[in-house]
Amino acid sequence: MTTETTSTPDPNTNPAPAPAPTPTPNPNPSSLIHPRREPFEHGLLPIPKLIFPDPTPTLIQLKQQLSTHNRVNSSLLADSLQISTDHARLILDTLASVLHSDSDPLVKARSDEVDSAGADLRDLILFLYIQSYKKLLPRTHKDAASVADVWPSTSAFDGYLSALSPLQLVRSNNRRFMPSQADEEAHQLSYLQKHMANILSLLAEPVEGEGEGEGEGEESLVLSMEGFEHLGFLLQFGDKGSEVVTLSQAAPFFANSDPDMPAVPAPATQVHDWISQNIASALEHITERISAKENGPANSSDSDVAMTDACTSSIKTPPSARGSCFIEGISKSSFVKQASDLKGSSSVKVLNCHDSILYILAPLRYATIYGCSDATIVLGAVGKAVRIEHCERVHVITAAKRVCIANCRECVFFLGVNQRPLIVGDNHKLQVAPYNTFYSELEEHMADAGIDATINRWDETLALGVVDPHDSLSHPAGVSDFQAEPAARVDPDQFTNFLIPNWFGAESPGSTKDNPFQLPEAYMASQQRNQKNLAETKKLLREAPLEENQKRELSSALHLLFKDWLYASGNVRQLYCLQGD
Repeated sequence: MTTETTSTPDPNTNPAPAPAPTPTPNPNPSSLIHPRREPFEHGLLPIPKLIFPDPTPTLIQLKQQLSTHNRVNSSLLADSLQISTDHARLILDTLASVLHSDSDPLVKARSDEVDSAGADLRDLILFLYIQSYKKLLPRTHKDAASVADVWPSTSAFDGYLSALSPLQLVRSNNRRFMPSQADEEAHQLSYLQKHMANILSLLAEPVEGEGEGEGEGEESLVLSMEGFEHLGFLLQFGDKGSEVVTLSQAAPFFANSDPDMPAVPAPATQVHDWISQNIASALEHITERISAKENGPANSSDSDVAMTDACTSSIKTPPSARGSCFIEGISKSSFVKQASDLKGSSSVKVLNCHDSILYILAPLRYATIYGCSDATIVLGAVGKAVRIEHCERVHVITAAKRVCIANCRECVFFLGVNQRPLIVGDNHKLQVAPYNTFYSELEEHMADAGIDATINRWDETLALGVVDPHDSLSHPAGVSDFQAEPAARVDPDQFTNFLIPNWFGAESPGSTKDNPFQLPEAYMASQQRNQKNLAETKKLLREAPLEENQKRELSSALHLLFKDWLYASGNVRQLYCLQGD
C-alpha cells in the first residue's frame, strides 16, 4: 500500500476520488458503506493550529511522540500540539461528543473526570486528521438579485464570500442550488476515499520483526481487528434505521472471528482495497440517486427524502441521514413534536423555519438548527451536541451537553449546558441567559441524555475565530482571522420564564414541576422582585376606587399595552399554539 501524503484539497474543488478497484455490485442499498456524519457536522473546530497542510507526517510524529500513552489527557495534548489547555480540553470534549462508541471512557466520563479518562490515541489521530476536511461548496444561485435584500446587516465578509447568505438562499424559494444530504454524503465519501491510504497508515503497525526504516515495511503494514474497529469513527454500514453493523463484522478478513482468540491482523493493502471497493459502490449508488433527482420534474421533491409524517409536509427523513428527523419550512405557525413522535430518531435538524414557535420535547443525541429567523425553538434534552448556524432573531431554549453557535445575528440562547458554549464564525449581537423553562418529562429526558442539572456553564462562552477554515470558500489575500464577537448576558431585569403549554393536562406522565437548573442569584432576585411587583399591582387594581367606565378604560389600556409587548418581545408567536387548537 502506498502511503504517500496528500495536501489539503483545493478549497474551491471537491476531493477527486482516488482510483479504486472495480467494485463488486451490491444490490442491497441498506448494506452500503456510509460516512459517519457526526464528526463532519459536529466535530470540526476552526483552530488554525489543528489545520495541518500535510497532516500525515505531522500525525505520524504525534503518534510516535505519544506512543507510550494509550490515553491522552489535555495536558499531554496541549504540550504536543503547542496549544492552550483551553483548546486542548475543547478537543477532548468535542471528540467525546462525536465518538462512535458510547462505552469509551471519554464518553462516559463526568466533566471533572475527562482528563483522568483521556482520549484513545487512535481516535484522537483520526479526529485531528479530518480537521483538514473542507465542507461542500454551495452551488451558485441563478438569480442573486431577487433575494439580495434579505440579509439585513453588513457582514465583514460580504463581497468576497458567497454572494448570498444561507438565509437569503433559503428565502429564494429555489432549493436546487442547495447541497442535498446525498450531495454531502458523496462529498464526505470522496474525501475519505482520497485520504484512506494515509488514514490506514496512521492506524496500521509494521509486521513484528520487519524493518521500520524509510522504504522498509511499507508493504508489510497490518491492521489488528482492534485498530480496524477505530475506522468506525469515520465509516459505518447500515441505513434507514437498520441496525448498524460493526466494520469487523462486515469485513471478510475479520468476520466470524473467535472472540476468545485474537484475530490475525489483516494486511493494510487488503483493507484498503476492500474499503475502496465499498466506497466506490456507495458513490455509484449516490450518483445514480442524485442524477435521478436532477433529471426529474422541476417541481418534484428530492428523491433522497421520504415522507414519514402524513400530518405535515414539513417532516422528512432522508435515507442518507440515518436516524434523523428533518423539520423544514415551518412558517407563521406553531409546531409540536414529543418523544413518542420521534421514535427511532436520534437527531433532529430544524431547517429554514421562520416566524414560528417550535417545541421538540424529546431526548436526542444531536440537534441542528439552520437558516431560521424570527422563531422560538425549544429543544428538550440533547445528550451529544447542538449546532445553531446562520440564524437571525431566533430564541433557542435547550438543555444540552454542549452547544456550538456559528454565524448568527441578534439571537438569544437560554441554556442549560454542561460544557462551555462555543461561538465561532461571523456573529453579531448574541445574548445568552440561563435556562428558563420546563415541561413534565424534562428531567426524565435529561437523565436519558446524560445531562447533569447541577452543572450549567451557560455564561462561560468560548469564542474562536471568524474565518472558518473548513468552508470551501476562498478568502482574499491579506484578510486574517480574528476572534469571534462574544455573547452578552441577558440583563436579569429582562429575564422571564418561558411557559410551555401542557397540551395533555393530567395525562402527562412526567414529574418535572419546575426549572431543573438553579438560577444564578441575580436572575432569581429579579424574578422574585417581578413577582412581588405583580402581586402588588394586582392588589392596587383590585382596591382602586374606580367607576365602571374608568375600569373599562383601564382594561382597554392594559390590553393595548399587552398587545404592544407581545409584538415587541416576539412572544406573539406563542399565540400560534392557540390558533392550532
